[in-house]
Amino acid sequence: MKRDRSRNIQAARLLRKSETPAEALLWKYLRDRHMIQLKFRRQFPIKGFVLDFYCPEKKLGVEIDGGIHEKQKEYDVERQDIIEDMGIKILRFTNNDIMKDIEAVLRKIKHGIYPSPLCGEGCPERSRGAG
Repeated sequence: MKRDRSRNIQAARLLRKSETPAEALLWKYLRDRHMIQLKFRRQFPIKGFVLDFYCPEKKLGVEIDGGIHEKQKEYDVERQDIIEDMGIKILRFTNNDIMKDIEAVLRKIKHGIYPSPLCGEGCPERSRGAG
């Protein structure tokens, strides 16, 4: 069991070192609590898998699908089901989504965190003056 955990951590470290341009761009916006003052982790190991980005406070994972994912759709669905059974919501984006319209991706992530179209009292977006 400890060996599996160590292997997952090593895999996550390798993935961090070989990030794609889309991962680097999204990380620029998610890192250091830039995203609604919430902490995101990059290449986060969890139960034998590695999530591209993860917000522990909101139990939200963000996955970026590159070309390889076209060939492993069935695996991705099974993997996502397992992770979501742990109470983690997964949002998926393609490399193209991120590179072509990062603002739309960020809006969808915010909506995944605060699903109400009308953010109520205490919403970090409202208190920071953002819309």
